[in-house]
Amino acid sequence: MIRAWAATRVCGVLAGLAVLAGCAGNYNPPSGLPDLNRSLATADAKLDVNAAQAMISGYRTNNGLGPVTIDPELMKLASQQAHAMAARDELEHDAWRPFSERIQQSSFDAAIAVENIAAGYQTLAEAFSGWRNSPPHRANMLNPRVTKMGIAAVYAPASKYKVFWSLILARPDDQAARPDDQVARPNDQRRSYGTVSVER
Repeated sequence: MIRAWAATRVCGVLAGLAVLAGCAGNYNPPSGLPDLNRSLATADAKLDVNAAQAMISGYRTNNGLGPVTIDPELMKLASQQAHAMAARDELEHDAWRPFSERIQQSSFDAAIAVENIAAGYQTLAEAFSGWRNSPPHRANMLNPRVTKMGIAAVYAPASKYKVFWSLILARPDDQAARPDDQVARPNDQRRSYGTVSVER
């Protein structure tokens, strides 16, 4: 009687494992969900801007701050900066023009603006983690005065970095201003092939 019970139990466990294995093998994530770990180091890759906005806004909300929304002009500025760095294979705030000049000459009338740049991170999750783990970059993402954002990632196949990133966070001047608002020049972050980040 004990043997029959044990055999039945073992068969039940094996059947359950077989069902679970079958389910795991056929699992496909639901469409429409962001893939934060999708590599952007391919010619046809496209950054999920809404996922980036949700990730940064969620991080801010978790730290008691308001969310940021996508701004078309900041998206354009971030794209121009990322393309300029990729074209020059250079991680530099001044790759195109100095940050303060880019902001002031744009149609975005900024009360405050900050920029994070990076290279070598192939996924949104990696870039976000790199910025979050760097005190100056984290401070930019958690700046309590910003309300808008633009972000870009550009693939550069000939570069050792492969992907160049630009994140601009700002607040328009038409929102309530504070005396200490300014266009700030933040630090950049380099990373390639698993080397240690270099801060400037």
